[in-house]
Amino acid sequence: MFYLNSDINKILNESKDILNFYSGKKILITGGRGFLGRYFTEVFYRLNTFIEKPVDLIVLDNLITGEKLNSQNQYKNFEFLIKDACEPFDFKEHIDLIIHAAGIASPYYYRKKPIETLDVAIKGTRNSLDLAKKHNSKVIFFSSSEIYGDPDPKQIPIKENYRGNISSMGPRACYDESKRIGETLCYIYNNSFDVHTNIIRPFNVYGPGMNQKDYRVLPNFISNIVNNKDVNIYATGKQTRTYCYISDAIEGFLRIIAKGVSGEAYNIGNNKPEISVIELVSLLQKIHQKKFYSKKINYPDSYPEDEPQRRCPDIAKAKKDLNYFPKVNLEDGLRNYLKWAKNNYKIYKRN
Repeated sequence: MFYLNSDINKILNESKDILNFYSGKKILITGGRGFLGRYFTEVFYRLNTFIEKPVDLIVLDNLITGEKLNSQNQYKNFEFLIKDACEPFDFKEHIDLIIHAAGIASPYYYRKKPIETLDVAIKGTRNSLDLAKKHNSKVIFFSSSEIYGDPDPKQIPIKENYRGNISSMGPRACYDESKRIGETLCYIYNNSFDVHTNIIRPFNVYGPGMNQKDYRVLPNFISNIVNNKDVNIYATGKQTRTYCYISDAIEGFLRIIAKGVSGEAYNIGNNKPEISVIELVSLLQKIHQKKFYSKKINYPDSYPEDEPQRRCPDIAKAKKDLNYFPKVNLEDGLRNYLKWAKNNYKIYKRN
């Protein structure tokens, strides 16, 4: 399984005050076989076992980076479509809610596919908004904390009204700018056509279900640890981040969908602790309880080196509007992830 049962139960339990919002809803999710999309699918499936009127879910994914589905039989009331969100789509039945989660989020992959990265956030978002305009649907757009770029230290923790320190040119620009354009499209449709839009800006979500070949920092570290390999730290290792465990993140997303103020953007993440990559390695060493070695290396050609030096959200707005309070501390979240990975990540043969 890509998840821990305890995490799904925790999401549902912590979200119980808003779950009635989803009763009887017809929902379309793009990118539904990605890391976040699969969690939405499982949560709605579990929700349907006790909610008064079941959720009808359409899951759309082109499977460029998403996971194939082994069987649809278990998912009653769900429809899975292998389709690109960049191509126009429509449905005869009324759609209440569109969750536009399609995208190429890993720097390794968006460096390899920069045009596709731009397309899904521009064409895919436009298609989602056009469908919402026709059906009078609510649209949830998954943006990114990357829209803030490399923030001025005086602006940390970062509030939603910070305009960012970001370049339109460079190896990361295709992703950063794609999300900024997607947000602009949401703003236009909200103001010009009265489409209810909400923008989600996730901050470093991690946990069970992350693809072993995602190539971001935690999947890289965890994969190497379970394979008894050295952990590679890019550059100085002084870059700092906060990390948000998957159950806290999904709860936050569900709260935005149910309670978000129309036209507003929300940071979803943890505002503490903000730790360096070197400190993250030390914490993993403590949790793993077996010695592994780490070394600093230059950025590989496959990974864009112009990464932000700090990233930490201000979540006061989400607390006030949504009653969002992340609860899983970093050590517990990493312990869950490592435990899951030991049972699910592939062990590679040594040369």
